[in-house]
Amino acid sequence: MLALKALHIAFVISWFAGLFYLPRIYVNLAMLEPHETAVRQRLLTMARKLYRFMTPLGVLAVLCGMLLWKQYDFSGGWLHLKTSLVLLLILYHLWCGRLLRAYNEGRTPHTHVWFRVFNEAPVLVMFAVVFLVVFKPF
Repeated sequence: MLALKALHIAFVISWFAGLFYLPRIYVNLAMLEPHETAVRQRLLTMARKLYRFMTPLGVLAVLCGMLLWKQYDFSGGWLHLKTSLVLLLILYHLWCGRLLRAYNEGRTPHTHVWFRVFNEAPVLVMFAVVFLVVFKPF
């Protein structure tokens, strides 16, 4: 069981690294001038590779979390809230994919300021989830 917990933590950390960094790439893309095509292509390549890398990590993090839930038979309001927050992270991940698609189509979907704010969402969710898991307040 400890091995499953360790895997879950490792997959979550890895997934979050992608959730934190991909929007930073979007910030840089949004700040580019139209003539900076080589930089744009390099950043898009980085974003595509990162998204392809972080997606299976997110899937593995969620699967390990579900196995832990089943093994420990966790219950309580804290777990329902945590599960809702994980669903929000999955939606955030998918939203990052839609934004990548827009960039791949040659569009800049938002300003760099918008992406800077967008980039903070997973940080807030991460803190909430960690506190829920550690303290199990209800």
